[in-house]
Amino acid sequence: MKLIICVDDNNGMMFNRRRQSKDREVRHDILAYTMPERIWMNEYSLEQFETDDTSRIQVANNFLIQADDNDYCFIENGQYLIDESRLDEIVLYHWNRVYPADYYFDIDLHGWTLADQKEFKGFSHDKITREIWTR
Repeated sequence: MKLIICVDDNNGMMFNRRRQSKDREVRHDILAYTMPERIWMNEYSLEQFETDDTSRIQVANNFLIQADDNDYCFIENGQYLIDESRLDEIVLYHWNRVYPADYYFDIDLHGWTLADQKEFKGFSHDKITREIWTR
């Protein structure tokens, strides 16, 4: 299983039950990078993708349980119990700035390999960095 997560410079993900930020160029990159695999997420995250092709997007509250090994899971909100033994890839999108946060990405990446890194201009961010971590 593969995770997709957006973080700030302090690994923050959310503040006051809301995503820190969003950017349509990140959404486009997620859809292109994950082709042709399915992307699982909850209703909250689906709101971001309503103007995009959502044919590969699966929505469920317990999507981490339903996802197959080759599926991607986009996590923005909620405290999920992640079975790290099922993970073989983590895709991190860095906003390259600090936002207020009260929920953080807390998976220890020691033992993981940074397989790829790409920087691109976002729509509302000057620079976004995508990292692909594998084991």
